[in-house]
Amino acid sequence: MRPTEPPARRAAHAPWGRALVTVAVGVLGALGVLAVVGCSATSPTSSTGPDGSATTAAGGVTPGTGMASGTLTIPAAASLTEPFTAIRTSFEAANPGVTDVAFSFDSSSRLAEQIRQGAPADVFASADEASMATLVDAGLVAGTPQVFARNQLAIVVKAGNPRSVRGLADLASVGTVSLCGSEVPCGRYADQVLQRAGVSIPADEVTRGPNVKATLGAVADGDADAGIVYVTDVTGDRVEAVSIPADQNAVASYPIAVLAEARNPGAAQAFVAQVLGPDGQAALRAAGFLPPS
Repeated sequence: MRPTEPPARRAAHAPWGRALVTVAVGVLGALGVLAVVGCSATSPTSSTGPDGSATTAAGGVTPGTGMASGTLTIPAAASLTEPFTAIRTSFEAANPGVTDVAFSFDSSSRLAEQIRQGAPADVFASADEASMATLVDAGLVAGTPQVFARNQLAIVVKAGNPRSVRGLADLASVGTVSLCGSEVPCGRYADQVLQRAGVSIPADEVTRGPNVKATLGAVADGDADAGIVYVTDVTGDRVEAVSIPADQNAVASYPIAVLAEARNPGAAQAFVAQVLGPDGQAALRAAGFLPPS
């Protein structure tokens, strides 16, 4: 089995161990946001400014103004990197009052563990319901998580498919196969797919990545002959997808929720509403995600 080197793009841990993406955000009615998100959260501490307007200590939806403000920290599944980066554009246009949004993209299981250990976060978007459930069970989620997208798996090979991979059965003898770690959602889904298809890959021919981007990178960089990742991650001109039949495939459900310890619950609810709304859903569809139901 070839050892898997951490990819260069895995940034040094901030508390999240990922690069932060800073965006501007803005105006959205507090009542409308709460109605869309369908969950409650504690309002930030407010005070009265010199001009008599309401202000907040940590940002959020300022009472009486209907404006989201402050900063947000959002850990999200690595497979959401592209659509969430696109969603920030529409969120910025709608919410110019929020000053910073820090995204942390990694495996859902790792992010959930960091949240359980006390890493600050306002919103969590997971690639599986199991990782979210660990936070619900720990009392760390405000309200009820909502599924906002679904995904499926595909075999990924180098562009041109030089090893002539036609299906899952070929992975048993293709050479080195890149899979996500067995504790990572995309790794658990891949193991289910292989078991369902009755395919066994020799253990010394499997390399495991810490998240779906690293797993994809092993194939793109030539360190593996094939792999299994989400359909939505097979992009660019260095790789191509080989489809997995529906009766062998797995469907991943992606839930999102405001966290109970959110420092900015109002703006967090605004972001969730953006993901669930028309602009967010359009960005997810454009990235290849399936609708939530």
